[in-house]
Amino acid sequence: MEEETTASPQTNDNNNNNNIAMEYEIVTTASSSGPHLSGLLSDGLILGPTTTTSPPSSDRGSCSSPGSPGDPINPPKQPFVIGVSGGTASGKTTVCDMMIQQLHDHRVVLVNQDSFYRGLTEEESKHVHEYNFDHPDAFDTEQLLECIGKLKSGQSVQVPIYDFKNHQRFSDRFRQVNASDVIILEGILVFHDQRVRNLMNMKIFVDADADVRLARRIKRDTVDRGRDVHSVLEQYSKFVKPAFDGFILPSKKYADVIIPRGGDNHVAIDLIVQHIRTKLGQHNLCKIYPNLNVIQSTFQIRGMHTLIRDKEIKKHDFVFYSDRLIRLVVEHGLGYLPFTEKQVITPTGSVYTGVDFCKKLCGVSVIRSGESMENALRACCKGIKIGKILIHRTGDNKKQLIYEKLPKDISERHVLLMDPVLATGNSASQAIELLSRKGVPESRIIFLNLISAPEGIHRVCKQFPFLKIVTSEIDAGLNDQFRVIPGMGEFGDRYFGTDDF
Repeated sequence: MEEETTASPQTNDNNNNNNIAMEYEIVTTASSSGPHLSGLLSDGLILGPTTTTSPPSSDRGSCSSPGSPGDPINPPKQPFVIGVSGGTASGKTTVCDMMIQQLHDHRVVLVNQDSFYRGLTEEESKHVHEYNFDHPDAFDTEQLLECIGKLKSGQSVQVPIYDFKNHQRFSDRFRQVNASDVIILEGILVFHDQRVRNLMNMKIFVDADADVRLARRIKRDTVDRGRDVHSVLEQYSKFVKPAFDGFILPSKKYADVIIPRGGDNHVAIDLIVQHIRTKLGQHNLCKIYPNLNVIQSTFQIRGMHTLIRDKEIKKHDFVFYSDRLIRLVVEHGLGYLPFTEKQVITPTGSVYTGVDFCKKLCGVSVIRSGESMENALRACCKGIKIGKILIHRTGDNKKQLIYEKLPKDISERHVLLMDPVLATGNSASQAIELLSRKGVPESRIIFLNLISAPEGIHRVCKQFPFLKIVTSEIDAGLNDQFRVIPGMGEFGDRYFGTDDF
């Protein structure tokens, strides 16, 4: 049984600007995937009756949201939604498993379209062999849209669990799925409905030979779903193949990436994961300002941010984890300094070609919070000179008095300007303007901080487009008191232990 699988041109939906269009033609053989054990960090199984905010319909069940949406001041980051489609048993689950394993440092959830099969009516159950499970009408697309929409908005959902032997949803069991960085939506017809496609940032079509897919389908349905071979073959010829030709194959044209022969195409999957990592690690402001650099987020970095932002943390713990984060920011900032090639002789007598550190360098801390970053800079750069700038707001006219003590030859040096928090950008602009008046070229200034507000980033990057900003996180914004939200309070007071005065 051969099916026509000639490549069709890839076209992107108009609403999707961040997709990549490429087709991988690497000839490998995909192996079927076992049970899906993805090790997801943020979902689980709920047993027993579950309350919902609104009563479900008799057919649809529920896709309730146990949690409330996030604080509007600090909206959740938009997750990256990936749609994975392809013919039955083409290796979609294998591809999803491999992506999840490689994205281990991000929160990833997998949502299967199979979970949204409609429960059969009594009449349909009597003639189950005549029911087409591969037709778009077999799925509750409205509930699927509701669930993905809630996940995209940062809410948790309860995904139904479908019983393939009885062709009904379990009434007392649900799968809890929490908000995540990446949402993978997998199913044979996830590209069929334009409303579902519009929710996706990337669309992947997994391609495989028709005979290979049939063999996998027979194995899956007999072993995992309790059916006999005759019924599987009858269903395949009567419903599955016509549905592939009529609905699944035509949706291939919507794919941004086509993976021939599925899960063993490691090169294609590696490139896809690399692209996803790039999108996840790139804040929207980084796309606007090339001089803005946010260090790549990991669970270690997010864990340290969680600790120092906690108002109940002890002072010595606040200082310890702040110092760890500061050291990472300083090391990252040093990476943007110019280097010269240098060769050395190793103890084995071999030649090693490396680089020599920038010699003309100094640090400048904005008093007083910036002084907390000096020890990390000294630990990284032995004997480095450090200057200080004091910017104090006073009087009704909001004028700022400036005190400075800077190296005399600062105009000849690269400058690491240090202030843990970039809020409005007023103090930073004053400090940078002072450095400019001292003869420091804008391109030789690297501004280091732990957290930044978008308002401050806009002001500094627009006013000083050649200066580099290095930060560890970009927060939601400023409140009406011009404090960073969610922020971490008065950093200097918390670091130096003067918050009780």
